[in-house]
Parts: sequence; C-alpha cells; structure tokens
Amino acid sequence: MTEAKLISSSIKENHTDYSKTSVPNRLLLGPGPSNAHPEVLNALSMNPIGHLDEAYLELMSDVQNLLRYAWQCNNRLTLPMSGTGSAAMEASIANFIEEGEKILIAKKGYFGDRLVDMASRYKANVIVIEKEWGDAFTLDEIQFEIEKNKPSVFAIVHAETSTGVLQPLQGIGDICRKNDCLFLVDAVTSLGALELFVEDWKIDLAYSCSQKGLSCPPGLSPLTINDRAEEKLRNRKTKVPNWYLDLSLLNKYWGSDRVYHHTAPVNMNYAIREGLRLIANEGLENIWNRHLENSNNLCSGLTELGLELHVSSAYRLPTLTTVKIPGSVDGDAFRNHLLKNFQIEIGNGLGSLSGKIWRIGLMGYNSKKENVDRLLNIFDTELKKFTFFQSATF
Repeated sequence: MTEAKLISSSIKENHTDYSKTSVPNRLLLGPGPSNAHPEVLNALSMNPIGHLDEAYLELMSDVQNLLRYAWQCNNRLTLPMSGTGSAAMEASIANFIEEGEKILIAKKGYFGDRLVDMASRYKANVIVIEKEWGDAFTLDEIQFEIEKNKPSVFAIVHAETSTGVLQPLQGIGDICRKNDCLFLVDAVTSLGALELFVEDWKIDLAYSCSQKGLSCPPGLSPLTINDRAEEKLRNRKTKVPNWYLDLSLLNKYWGSDRVYHHTAPVNMNYAIREGLRLIANEGLENIWNRHLENSNNLCSGLTELGLELHVSSAYRLPTLTTVKIPGSVDGDAFRNHLLKNFQIEIGNGLGSLSGKIWRIGLMGYNSKKENVDRLLNIFDTELKKFTFFQSATF
C-alpha cells in the first residue's frame, strides 16, 4: 500500500509558524457591522453547551421573550434565524410566497433590489414600485399600488442602509389588511435602535440582524411573524422550497416541542441574549432618544463643516447618515486615511451612490457622544488634506 503524502507538509515547508489570530481594533462607524458591546463579547466567549441541553432551552425562551420586547409584539413565532440578516430576508420570501403569487416590493435603495432578486428566484410574480435613492414613499402612493395590484405580500425596507432613508410605516398595515395582503418589513437597521411597533403598526412579518442595533457580532437574524402570517404558512399549497429556512420545521425547534432541526449557533445565542438584556435594562425609549440625539449632533456638526447631507431631515435615518462627498474631495482616499491612521471605518455608497456619498453609522453600542465628537474633530482637521488637487502632493 502506497503511503499518501500529507498536503499539509507543503504548508509547513513554506511557512515557519502561524501566530495567534489577531485583528486590529477598529471603531466601526460604517453601515455595519458595528462594534459589539464588551459584555456581549464576554457572553460570546463562554463555553458552548449542547443545543438541546436544558439550560440552553431555557436560554432560548429568554431570547424569544426579549426579542418580543424589542419588536414590541407578542407574536408566538419570534426567533433568531441562524445566519446573517439576509437569511431572515430570504426566509420571509421562501416561506410566504409560492410560485406565481404576487409580491409588491417598494424599492428605494440597494436592499429593495435584494428583495426583488430573492423573490424572482422563488418564481414569484414580482411587481416593483420605485423611488429615487434618497426619497421615501408616501402613504397615498403605497395605497394606490396595493389597491391596483392586489398582491399577496407587500414588502418595504424600514431603514434603507444604502441611502440613509427612514421610511414611515404607520398606516401601511391597515391598507394591507383591507386588501388581504401580508405586510413585510425589513428592519435590519432599525430594530433595537429606532421606534418600531410591530403589533401597533400591524406588521405581519419583520426581520433584522444581530450586528447593528443589538450590539452583537453578525451571525443571527431576528424574525417575527404574527397569526396572519402563520395562517398563510399553514395553508401553503407546496412545501417550502428551502429546507434550512423552512419555518414550519424551525417552529418545532423554537416552539414548545423543542425538536432538533439543526445545530444552533450556541455562542451567538449567548451573545444575542446579552445584547437584548442590555436593551431591556436601558429601556427602548431611552435607546431611541439616544440614537436620535447622537444623529442630530452628527448631522449638525457635518453641516457646520460645510458638508451636505444626502437625505432631507423629514426622512433622515438616525442610525445611518449619508453625507455627500464634495466634488473636490477624493472620497476613497479619505476613507482609507481614516482607517489606516485613526482606526475608524466609514462606508462608501452602494450601487448608483458609489463614490458619491459616505455612509456613517451610529448603531447600538456605537451610538454615543464621544464617537460623534471624535469623528467630527477628525473631519474638521483631516478632510481639507484630501481634495483632488492636494492629495496629489501628500
């Protein structure tokens, strides 16, 4: 029998040693992820236990109850999907749309495009209404399109991370119920940071992520669905085409039965429980006010420095501020300068706004006065160095 040569031997020949894993200490003031709260990181580092252990099952119940508080609802089926925000986004499409069914998507940014792409892959009859990237839809516009198209689902992004627009949601749920369609909300950049009332606003299903308002690392995506959505799921004519995201199966694990479905990311659930505990202790109203105050201070400071904001004050998103890059400034060079010399990350624009705006996030643990003051001071002293004319000399 011929002995096989270990492939790993070539690694040892070419590399003397690997050091311990290390990463730079960044202040993440971009569109996400944000820095996790230190107490969340402590929880994340605890030793894993089995995902059917009695102690873990109790923790699951804590997570669900705390999520209901964050969502401001009493929905039975409320859980953190295993995967980043896009997993819960896809779950909302895979479970609640069948082939040929109409979904009306109100698109006003990059993540509206993602909803369109996902729904198309599940062979939905996708109808799209659009706004300029920086505008929001009015209630009358939404009502007109729902009454005209009669969709099974109406979907909209609450806090559009690509543009910095906060979409008003009040009244949409009433329109959806009058027209017998589900109201689906992307709350990725709003849950745990901005005013959001799932029950009172008659939102039928909503999803978010762990790495923004909840002050956790990326890896989980909270999802909540009400009785109307559960009824639609039960009455599907076909099996949910995505096994991993099938809520009828996940319900058996996150419901009262606690029947095994997949190996849960145990440590991430430690983390999200801690993040949600911190939210409950601070209180949602205090958190909402904190985010709004810090956003207002950032916007005022940027304006005083002569910069122009991309979104009007009526629809400005407190968790993510978009600021226009001055025509004389090398935007990428300035972002790289912040990262390399100050360990601060801010984001570039996406899609049609790439190279035209910076995206500055103040979310969860990162939404605090000292971060606002630090960033404004750096903009004040450093931005002048990065005009196209001057950058050639630096």
